[in-house]
Amino acid sequence: MVLYSNYPEEELINSVTYFPMSLEDAEHFLLDADLGDGWLHPRASNYTFVMELHSDKGKGLAVYKPQLGEAPLWDFPQGSLYLRECATYEFSKALKWEIIPPTIRREGEAGIGSLQLFIPNDPNSNYFTFFEDHKEKLLQLAVLDVLLNNADRKGGHCLLATNGEIWAIDNGLTFHVQHKLRTVIWDFAGVVIPHNLVKDMKNVYRNLKKHEEKSIMNCFLTTDEINALLDRLSNYINHPMLPFPMSRKDLPWPVV
Repeated sequence: MVLYSNYPEEELINSVTYFPMSLEDAEHFLLDADLGDGWLHPRASNYTFVMELHSDKGKGLAVYKPQLGEAPLWDFPQGSLYLRECATYEFSKALKWEIIPPTIRREGEAGIGSLQLFIPNDPNSNYFTFFEDHKEKLLQLAVLDVLLNNADRKGGHCLLATNGEIWAIDNGLTFHVQHKLRTVIWDFAGVVIPHNLVKDMKNVYRNLKKHEEKSIMNCFLTTDEINALLDRLSNYINHPMLPFPMSRKDLPWPVV
């Protein structure tokens, strides 16, 4: 395995054979496939590598974010962002909302980190360009981000996959115990959360309270962070309306 600094994006992506996978199959692929070479992503704020993965099913790509490559932040514990990436996927999976790419914790060339299935997408698309055509899925993402307490949802974190699906990446600034919501997705402010989404939230809340899902989340989050998540779930179950921005600080910059 070699980690390179130059990133041949188009050439690399075109060389990969993609195959359809369930979330469970994707998790096994990420866990069991051999890690090949990796390329440093030029547009990432932390050290982020696009890795080749090799298995008997074919060759795929994954995004590797090592703990050692995380830049220090004043308001998030050092070395915890990769865990929050994993926790975000597990929480989304528990809700049965397929909007976060499969993400696992795995050891790589630069140490322990998160490994997320790479989503082939249109690099010229983002939240603002496909909003009108994908409002239902983006409403689901707006609800998810409120529950995650996502401190950094930029438009470029929303991907339009080549198969037409919507996915959300860069989920490391999540699950803070203090209010941190900062997002570009304010188009749904004041919208009542649909009943089917509230039903999913209730199921996850009950499971967390019974510790059925808590053991999974405990692998990635502190007890205080899980309790804060439960509080947010309870709040939006009982008052199912998406919030309004309170100040310009609730909008990330840059927005894409």
